[in-house]
Amino acid sequence: MSTGASEMELPVFLIVLMAAVLHASWNAFVKMNGDRFLFMAVMMAASAVVAFASAIFLPLPAPESWPYIATSVALHIGYPLFLLMAYKFGDLSHVYPLARGSAPLIVALVSVLYIGDVLSHQAVIAVLIMAFGIMSLSLTRGAQNLWNPWAVFFALGTGLFIAAYTLTDGIGARLAGSAHSYTAWMMGLEGIPFIAYVLMTRKSQALPQIARVWKTATLMGLMSLVAYWSVIWAMTVAPIALVAAVRETSIIFALLFGVFFLKERLSLMKLAATFMTLFGVVLLKINRS
Repeated sequence: MSTGASEMELPVFLIVLMAAVLHASWNAFVKMNGDRFLFMAVMMAASAVVAFASAIFLPLPAPESWPYIATSVALHIGYPLFLLMAYKFGDLSHVYPLARGSAPLIVALVSVLYIGDVLSHQAVIAVLIMAFGIMSLSLTRGAQNLWNPWAVFFALGTGLFIAAYTLTDGIGARLAGSAHSYTAWMMGLEGIPFIAYVLMTRKSQALPQIARVWKTATLMGLMSLVAYWSVIWAMTVAPIALVAAVRETSIIFALLFGVFFLKERLSLMKLAATFMTLFGVVLLKINRS
């Protein structure tokens, strides 16, 4: 189900870029937290509460969108599980860029061939440049870990999950009649399994542990909600592939946050990957069909 648009208008582009910055911000807080799963579960629970509260004031999504909501919730549960398996066989700095960079390529291929989104030649080149720029971050500390076939398998599998939920949400939101209704219900339902798992597995320890992180996790949860809500809305007014590509620049913002705020070293390879990705962003924005 195509929007008919073949490019991103400037306001949409800026909103998705803002979403990428927010995505990088909350990911940085997750990275710094000792108990990442608990932190993310509380984040998702907070965003779920706000999403359900918003749903009260919104019309119900169209019936044909509910299978997409259910599928998206399942994919969002599978994604972190696959990512954790990738981390078991490879370092975060190697598998995560491979996962995030491969997703826009898969989204572009499927959205053009099966959904009917239209991309100009320049937009296709821009998506390719951005995707390979992001994936090249996997090489920033040498390629030895990428020789592990299981690391590559689970990293690319994670990329498939990202592409799958992106496409599912893009199509589902278009069918729902309202991107806002779709997002409210999808993100509301998404948070339930994670917090339920924490409560069941940690039992009496769950509430004291939640109490230690709930303020920061709630703030990050709201940030996450705004970020992905913006992305889903953008996919109803612009080609899914372009929105997905711009959103994945969050990994570049995360890299820059690390350099400027966490005093991480900026290698020549990281610098080249950053410029390559940003060049793709510029090329995409000046694209005209």
